[in-house]
Amino acid sequence: MNDFITFISSNLADFWSYTGFANATSQHLIMILVGLFFLFLAIKKNFEPMLLIPIGFGILIGNIPFKDAGLEIGLYEHGSVLNILYQGVKTGWYPPLIFLGIGAMTDFSSLISNPKLMLIGAAAQFGIFGAYMIALALGFEPNQAAGIAIIGGADGPTAIFLSSKLAPNLMGAIAVSAYSYMAMVPLIQPPIMKLLTTKKEKVIHMPSPRAVSHNEKVLFPIVGMLLTCFLVPSGIPLLGMLFFGNLLKESGMTRRLADTASGSLTDIITILLGVTVGASTQASEFLTMNTIFIFFLGLCAFVIASVSGVLFVKFMNLFLSEGNKVNPLIGNAGVSAVPMSSRISQNVGLEYDSSNYLLMHAMGPNVAGVIGSAVSAGVLLGFLM
Repeated sequence: MNDFITFISSNLADFWSYTGFANATSQHLIMILVGLFFLFLAIKKNFEPMLLIPIGFGILIGNIPFKDAGLEIGLYEHGSVLNILYQGVKTGWYPPLIFLGIGAMTDFSSLISNPKLMLIGAAAQFGIFGAYMIALALGFEPNQAAGIAIIGGADGPTAIFLSSKLAPNLMGAIAVSAYSYMAMVPLIQPPIMKLLTTKKEKVIHMPSPRAVSHNEKVLFPIVGMLLTCFLVPSGIPLLGMLFFGNLLKESGMTRRLADTASGSLTDIITILLGVTVGASTQASEFLTMNTIFIFFLGLCAFVIASVSGVLFVKFMNLFLSEGNKVNPLIGNAGVSAVPMSSRISQNVGLEYDSSNYLLMHAMGPNVAGVIGSAVSAGVLLGFLM
């Protein structure tokens, strides 16, 4: 009888040693709370649920503590299912597929009809290079500084792509930071827009965009791909897929392919990318001083990008005639958070003039920001690889 009790006790003790309860640390609990906070923002506050629900739940998955006994269940354990799925993030092939879907969903008509709006998207990239210099000043290596700085583009896939090449050890923190700030665009940008613009500027009415022909829509992705990729060949994975997706949409001959790229394919990749990025935030890898610096620098980059876009429009207006001035409230849309930033331009504009519809105008710099962030990533990759 005693032997039986000893046998049961020994097995129960072994079982307990493998449970998450026995292996949990305060760091695991902190990260689980972070994951729950992300889910709260997504479900209760409607902050980009398509992004934050997969990432938040991935954080929970990645921070279930377990005994390291060769079970091959953790994200960083070679051969595990999560590790295999994570290869799409680590090797950088999820982001180009996301860009394919973005291209298939994007209408570049606003940009084609008013090409000067591209300059706003270019101006917003100052956030990337400003954060790059700050990161260097804080002691980060050039490769790491570039991976962190790309957060300023407000483009999660681009941040993942560049950091996977230049700073793979920081990729988890960079990816979570980039997606977090994308989700918090409605909180960060409106105060900046209101602070930097006058009442007169806020109510500027812009002329309606001209109609864009089918030929222009078809030529744009072809010419755009050739120009940008000849200029920055290292951006081919992102820019090539972006413009290819757009050509599938605008050609009118490949509707099924465009629907697949913008629908089911993008949804699948978003799920896999979000969950694995979230799961990569294991407490032992994520809770470091570098992570705090990355979140701080990411915020700096995002603020600089938003400020640069608004101030550039104000500067541009100095050279435009009265009837052709641009409303500075669309300057925030120079970041590539499509279409979130455009909706914010619209909402803030309506606060000051209920008849002033800025959405279509804001889409011009917004889609230019997508191109600009990919070009910036290509420039950094070309110089630092």
